[in-house]
Amino acid sequence: MHLRSSLAIVLIALSLWSCKEDDKSAELAYEKEQAKQVEEEKILEFGFDLNNYVVKRDTIKSGDSFGEILQRHNIGYPAIFEIAEATKDTFDIRKLHPGRPYTFLYTKESQKDSLPSPETFVYQNTQEEYVVIGLKDSIHAYTDRKPITYVEKTATGVIESSISNTLEEKGLSQRLAHKMADDIYAWTIDFRRLQKGDRFKVIYTDKYIDDTIYAGIKDVKAAYFEHNGDSLYAFQFESDSIKGIVDYFNEDAKNLRRAFLKAPVQFSRISSRYNLKRRIAVYGYKVRPHKGTDFAAPIGTPIMATANGTVIESTRRGGNGKFVKIRHNATYSTQYLHMKAQNVKKGEFVKQGDIIGWVGMTGNTGGPHVCYRFWKNGKQVDPFKEKLPEAEPISDSLKVKYLEYIKPIKQQLDNIHFLEATPKETQTTITEDPIL
Repeated sequence: MHLRSSLAIVLIALSLWSCKEDDKSAELAYEKEQAKQVEEEKILEFGFDLNNYVVKRDTIKSGDSFGEILQRHNIGYPAIFEIAEATKDTFDIRKLHPGRPYTFLYTKESQKDSLPSPETFVYQNTQEEYVVIGLKDSIHAYTDRKPITYVEKTATGVIESSISNTLEEKGLSQRLAHKMADDIYAWTIDFRRLQKGDRFKVIYTDKYIDDTIYAGIKDVKAAYFEHNGDSLYAFQFESDSIKGIVDYFNEDAKNLRRAFLKAPVQFSRISSRYNLKRRIAVYGYKVRPHKGTDFAAPIGTPIMATANGTVIESTRRGGNGKFVKIRHNATYSTQYLHMKAQNVKKGEFVKQGDIIGWVGMTGNTGGPHVCYRFWKNGKQVDPFKEKLPEAEPISDSLKVKYLEYIKPIKQQLDNIHFLEATPKETQTTITEDPIL
């Protein structure tokens, strides 16, 4: 009997100990869950947990200066001068652009002051890049950028009236149309003459900032277009890693583009063509040859190099205004007139599509445009009447690598079914961490 009582006491004790352990485990699990929730509730931006601050946001207004902005937030001029001097190697206070956002971070304790002043100033130069200036204690500044995520997607469409309408109906970016028309099929498909029933498939990459802010299409990896009875594949491939030249090639490794773009500006119209017999009323209808092609576009529109080459002039002269001239090889040169400003210097190597300046009205011009001039063997000619050379083909040493590279991509394209209602998002997601 005594033994049974002792055994019962031991079992009860073990049971109580087990309950305590279970309670302890449950308590630890609860604490971990609470800690996890607190971690998840953090609002992280610019490397700060915004929960710990009073956040005030605004945008640069026309006429705003760095000093005026700081003064409005209770920072006096002696401190402003000290901040500007301490951060001048990182941040040029004169380069504040209207419309760009900025943020002030105040500590919560500072709100007890009658005139609270911020601890940190953040200026967003672009959607991705920003400058952080510490305004208290050890004044400092550094640049950083938000994390970028790339998501690979696919889309298809069948043309009813135009590619723009097809993309709009599917809720897809019009940038896809520009990519296909200007970057991929510019020399193989006339997108102004698409036919009803033409159809396409694309594999492209969307860009997101902070995982949530859509920042447009990064690039098109591959495309397939059925047009006028032809099946046209296109695969993106880096043909020159030293110069960073990326082209589109078909399934047989043939380059799809010519050595020259059709136009130096996107989304423009030809306002005046090459015409050696042109007569102008203001000059009494005398013959005034026009040896260039004018592309009308708003001031500030980027001007692109139409082919790879070396800048031989970047200057301003007479009626040409500000201009850039590029030698592409021993045969061809191009010139771009009336720029608002140049973006390249003499001696620089530029790639096809690089921004070399912006549309302006310098020199003799009645409206904003770029006058595009084209030389062949030292003589100005009409590029639209020239049979321009194809771009360089893939080297023999790279061809085998290219054909092996496109095999899985071509299979992926072939397996995409037409008439998808929405773009299909793949599992390929790459996060680009901020530079530390």
